[in-house]
Amino acid sequence: MDLTEQFILLQAPNPAAAENGRKLSRKGSFSALHRTEDGSVYWAECAGSGKTPYRVSIDWTNPDAPVCRCSCPSRQFPCKHALGLMFEQLAGKEFAAAEIPQDIADKKAKQAARAAKKEAKLDEPSKPKKTNTAAQKKKLAKQLEGLDMAEKMVDDLLSSGVGALGGAAAQTFDKLAKDLGSCYLTGPQTAFTRIALAVRTVQKEPEKAEGAYAEALRILVALRSTIKKSRVFLQGKLDAGSFTPEDSALFEALGGVWKLEDLRAIHSFKENAKLVQLSFDVSFDEAKKEYVERGWWIDLDDGKLFQTLNLRPVKALKYIKGEDSRFGVLEVPALYIYPGEGDRRVRWESAAARPLTEEERAALPKLAQPDLAAAGKLVKGAIKNTLAPKFLAVLVPIGQLGKIGDAFVLEDPAGARIVLRDRPEDGADHASTARLAMLPGAVPAGSALFGLMFYNEGDRSLCLHPYSVVTPDQIIRLQF
Repeated sequence: MDLTEQFILLQAPNPAAAENGRKLSRKGSFSALHRTEDGSVYWAECAGSGKTPYRVSIDWTNPDAPVCRCSCPSRQFPCKHALGLMFEQLAGKEFAAAEIPQDIADKKAKQAARAAKKEAKLDEPSKPKKTNTAAQKKKLAKQLEGLDMAEKMVDDLLSSGVGALGGAAAQTFDKLAKDLGSCYLTGPQTAFTRIALAVRTVQKEPEKAEGAYAEALRILVALRSTIKKSRVFLQGKLDAGSFTPEDSALFEALGGVWKLEDLRAIHSFKENAKLVQLSFDVSFDEAKKEYVERGWWIDLDDGKLFQTLNLRPVKALKYIKGEDSRFGVLEVPALYIYPGEGDRRVRWESAAARPLTEEERAALPKLAQPDLAAAGKLVKGAIKNTLAPKFLAVLVPIGQLGKIGDAFVLEDPAGARIVLRDRPEDGADHASTARLAMLPGAVPAGSALFGLMFYNEGDRSLCLHPYSVVTPDQIIRLQF
């Protein structure tokens, strides 16, 4: 096992936990350092605030997913004591070989039994779940009732014009959002929360009113389409007595949460995928009060682009493990793919990391779209869907990259050009176009640019927000 500081930081639920673990190691809080003869399990005692030291252990049977245990009461996982024990290993401390303690051996055996049972369950033919038909009918009826409420409000707003938002009370939309939550419509609920935020912006920051009106209009148009499509979708399920999740983006748009077993049941997964992260960024969703950690990935087999989303509500921030930039190849036994079109979200239960080979690194830019025309066609098709974001992640080949006047421009090998500019909706903390000026020299031949292609309403053209430059030798990240 090749333990690195980067690996330890990736295990930590947050940077503070990792730093606290490092401090425990540095000040000598650990004692009775032991390991099994084969190095699969490490354990020790760590001084805490009480008289009795905490018992900490790490099971490295699966080096990519260590199992950490500690007798401390912390709700963080791994806790700072387990992370500190990793830093003890990293520092090369002496761990005496010993027989594994019985309590750890028993827990290890139970863990192995649970893993074997889970694996066997996945290999078995999926059995249909028992459904509480009466409860599901009641839920669908409540959702349809909520859609009626939402539609009336949307129609009123669109009829009177978004300019009327300036005189509206934000609390009206807050209340409707709360009511929609009671109707199991968390998707539309969030949409009205965003409208309430737009109202507050118009009233408190007049200089930002134009942008707030535009954002509110986008939300209303998308919401109206969601409501109409959702009513047909839900009524159809109610009439047919079908209550299982379906391969439809509407399920999530209404606020449904996909479970991995449900994605497997609809066969929305790929076995033995090899992914490389092209970019990583973090944003804050004011409406949901949560941080969104987003990774953009490319499949080495076919060049498909996916995104991962790690959602960390402010109220539970320190209890949910944070994500970070990942380098190298991630080999995923089962890649679960969310329904939808373009920029599809993916998740996995386990994965093994390894370095990129020279051949794989050189092949990455070749997975780009043939040219800008092909990429633009995909984007235009995607943004027509009112349920989809008004951008699409693309990897496009670079012929030349430079400035024409004050604008950065990408020219593909065929001579077609596109203006590079930051998406206003991404905010100042995601501004990255200007960083292209910091590239060390000319971009090597055979390189590609990864970013979000979007429709710019200002000059009514497709533009590209650059996130990374992918050369045959490296991935140069412009974001995080």
